[in-house]
Amino acid sequence: MKQPQLGKKISELRKAKGLTQEELVEKCNLNVRTIQRIESGEVTPRSYTVKALFEALDYQWEEVKNGFANENRKAPAYLYLGFAAGVIYFFLAFFEIGMEYEWIEEGKGQGSWSFLAVKIATFLTYASFIYGWVRLESFVPNQVLKIALWTMLGANAIWYSIDCYALITGQLALEDYYLVKLSSFGLCYAFLGIGYLCYKKLWSNIPQIIGALGLISGILIFSGIGVIFGLIPLTLFEIGQLGLMIWAINNIGRSNSPDSTFSAEFQP
Repeated sequence: MKQPQLGKKISELRKAKGLTQEELVEKCNLNVRTIQRIESGEVTPRSYTVKALFEALDYQWEEVKNGFANENRKAPAYLYLGFAAGVIYFFLAFFEIGMEYEWIEEGKGQGSWSFLAVKIATFLTYASFIYGWVRLESFVPNQVLKIALWTMLGANAIWYSIDCYALITGQLALEDYYLVKLSSFGLCYAFLGIGYLCYKKLWSNIPQIIGALGLISGILIFSGIGVIFGLIPLTLFEIGQLGLMIWAINNIGRSNSPDSTFSAEFQP
């Protein structure tokens, strides 16, 4: 049985027994957000979660077991690709910052095409990393973070396009709009930081620490006067993003980690 039929079946059984979603939560040790997303067809739960739900509703699990995907609990490959892209971006960003600083200080040089190549590679890897987080958000719901991620992705698409246009045509100078670009990225990083702050009960206070680093670095970068100092918390913030992502991926792939625990820990 697949979604959305599975969610409709569970909803029908729950209502037939006169149970609210909150009462069903108490019977099968899940959280309300998980029940809501399953019943609405937003997510496909793991087999043991479905089993727990049907047992709580006094429905024979064997009747749907054969029609339910007998999947291995593995994280989707695109999440690993997103993490790998994030690692590559982390190192590429240092080259980009150095080349950007040199370009602004010394003016247009002979390495415009190599600079352009680094710009494109940096954008593609960072966009892949951010999109990996967008997809990961479907496993660990956080609406504020989702909006912040899409905002950051949009800002990168706009500013990297402008940078590439400036490098190719020579009709724009990076220094003419550099402070505006920094300020917009500062706002985006601060927004991302707020998004991570919205996670509760996960890995002690790690998401809050990561969120605070993002917020601080965003404010410093936005101010303009604290850009250099902002690079330190920004670097720690991006390392924290990578660490949190691989931790989440490993939890998705852990067969003995119930959905109820995973979803509850990440619940904003």
